[in-house]
Amino acid sequence: MYHENTPTLETERLILRKFTHADIDDMLLLYSDKEVNRFLPWFPLKTRDEVSRYLYDTIFPFYEKDVAYSYAISLKENKQVIGYVHVNDIGGSNDIGYALRKEFWHKGITSEACTAVIDRLRKVNFPFITATHDIHNPHSGEVMKKLGMTYRYSYQEKWQPKDIWVTFRMYQLNLDGVERTYTEYQKKYSYFVEPLL
Repeated sequence: MYHENTPTLETERLILRKFTHADIDDMLLLYSDKEVNRFLPWFPLKTRDEVSRYLYDTIFPFYEKDVAYSYAISLKENKQVIGYVHVNDIGGSNDIGYALRKEFWHKGITSEACTAVIDRLRKVNFPFITATHDIHNPHSGEVMKKLGMTYRYSYQEKWQPKDIWVTFRMYQLNLDGVERTYTEYQKKYSYFVEPLL
């Protein structure tokens, strides 16, 4: 098993790097936005202290692992952090998740950032990735399609801490040429297959 922890990546418009304490103010703009957080599991964060605790309790410990990919998305032009890309549950679902400040939506930035991360995963022989989106957030599903991911099935989960039932669509991209479908969500939750176009 290789060992790699969030190496810095560059694209035409972006620098993807580890989060630092200096990113708190930029991330407060993202995490405090109710519209952005509508499809994220946690409630909007309201203060710098809340964002700081989230970084120190959740993100920074991730960087202590042997294998980790948790990126701040920053603009090359001004170094401003405008979002994130994470690969969670490495060795399990390998779920790629992302969020972006809404003033940067629909500019191809999320796809650009995720493509760079996926290209890196290919280079280190990562086997596959999954991603899920709320059925009421089809734009996220469009990003998954642009990344070459394909729909596999849908499932219902009671999302915490919001404590609401959500139907998720699960997409997958096999990076190693081996055809497989991650089935743990099927085993854990009520699932079905939608006739998607």
